[in-house]
Amino acid sequence: MLKAPRLVLASASPRRLDLLRQIAVVPDAVDPADIDETPLPEELPPQHALRVAGEKAARVAERHPDSWVLAADTVVACGRRILPKAEEEAQARQCLRLLSGRRHRVFGGVVLLLPSPDGTPPRRLERVVRTDVTFKALSDDEMASYVACGEWRGKAGGYAIQGRAAALIRWIGGSYSNVVGLPLHEVAGLLFGAGFPRP
Repeated sequence: MLKAPRLVLASASPRRLDLLRQIAVVPDAVDPADIDETPLPEELPPQHALRVAGEKAARVAERHPDSWVLAADTVVACGRRILPKAEEEAQARQCLRLLSGRRHRVFGGVVLLLPSPDGTPPRRLERVVRTDVTFKALSDDEMASYVACGEWRGKAGGYAIQGRAAALIRWIGGSYSNVVGLPLHEVAGLLFGAGFPRP
């Protein structure tokens, strides 16, 4: 039996770690990448998600040159507009007003870097996944209640679908786990397709 490769998750998100465990994949290490995630001028949401995931993976691969490195980024977009990872109540309210009663898109960028045995740059596997999400029309009381609960903090678009925001979402088309933070079907395809041992 071949020895399983060492897998490093390039993320500080406990949600991504939990999602991997859901498919019985447990990284050998978790090493977050500290990079600037500011969108570039004219950068479209799917391009941004993939670029940031790639930069996270590359940064962490420098520290773990003999390991497989998995990185991801989640972008919530209204049209071409990339919504922030809300850190303040005013940001969360602004996001909720934009999302209320309309459909938006969530893009997940995933990059897997595989080390090269001869010292050349790592092999890069990537995916971009889109999920469509529709919020109900939110009342002022619903917005105030959700902002007060605080679970939006640090979340792309100012909401967490796996939390209380689930009651505010009328419809979802595509990967649910992508909205949580990691599209599991695509991640499993990348890992197992590249030879990572199946559980």
